[in-house]
Amino acid sequence: MRIGLLGTGPWARAAYAPALAGHTALRFAGVWGRRPEAAGELAQRYDVPAYDDVDALLADVDAVAVAVPPSVQAGLAVRAARAGRHLLLDKPLAVSVAEGRAVVAAAERAGVASVVFFTARFQKEPEAWIEEQAAVAGWFTARAQWLGAVFTSDSPFAASPWRREKGALWDVGPHALSVLLPVLGDVRQVRAAAHGPADTVHLVLDHATGASSTLTLSLTAPPAAAGADVELRGEAGATQLPGSSEGAVPALARAADALLSAVRTGRPHACDAAFGLRVTEILSAAEARLSDSEE
Repeated sequence: MRIGLLGTGPWARAAYAPALAGHTALRFAGVWGRRPEAAGELAQRYDVPAYDDVDALLADVDAVAVAVPPSVQAGLAVRAARAGRHLLLDKPLAVSVAEGRAVVAAAERAGVASVVFFTARFQKEPEAWIEEQAAVAGWFTARAQWLGAVFTSDSPFAASPWRREKGALWDVGPHALSVLLPVLGDVRQVRAAAHGPADTVHLVLDHATGASSTLTLSLTAPPAAAGADVELRGEAGATQLPGSSEGAVPALARAADALLSAVRTGRPHACDAAFGLRVTEILSAAEARLSDSEE
């Protein structure tokens, strides 16, 4: 399958381009970016064409991988779906429910496959743990802490305007939800939301299984305190999300495998655009709760 890359930022360079170039079932067919000079540099590194016109790239591929800010991603995903191109997208799908719904509607109308890259869902050990816990009944509560040091270290993502605007809720919140939802069920209600230091937020969620969860999310944690931790407690006892032995590139290659499978079988993946939309809906509800708490 011929796949093009939309995006040239740090995440596109560090994860998407090497994953696409190294995948044996994909042909990395070209790069488009909002900055033509950056697209040219990245394309040259992988000996693929650089495109000035996104529609020209869409005409030459079967699928696109999108590594741009979420507000930009939504419009490009709709455009690609309307052109009949399958979608490998990044989280969050969008930062508004309307934009997320537009992506889902366009993909459904065009009959194209979609996969949203929630990292933990495609890493071997976390993925196996999630599947195992989803088959266990009687979970009572969960605690998730997703603490990043993006704004307290020399992270290449610190200059990201959308991360500075939307903060941890929208950047690492999707990761936490992608782990909790398949185990505890959909979120019926955001019971509470409160601000912590800087961009830190605390959420209390009510799940369809009757379980509750608490989330602490931050991009401004001290570097020594950064890390992800998810603990479940219930009738089976307590268990924690394991760490991963692999980085983003192998996980992204596995997400590409999932897209290829969805294309081949016609069966949607659990992390398709519809799931991405549900995450956006929950985060939007949490954002509204946070706004209410400020009044």
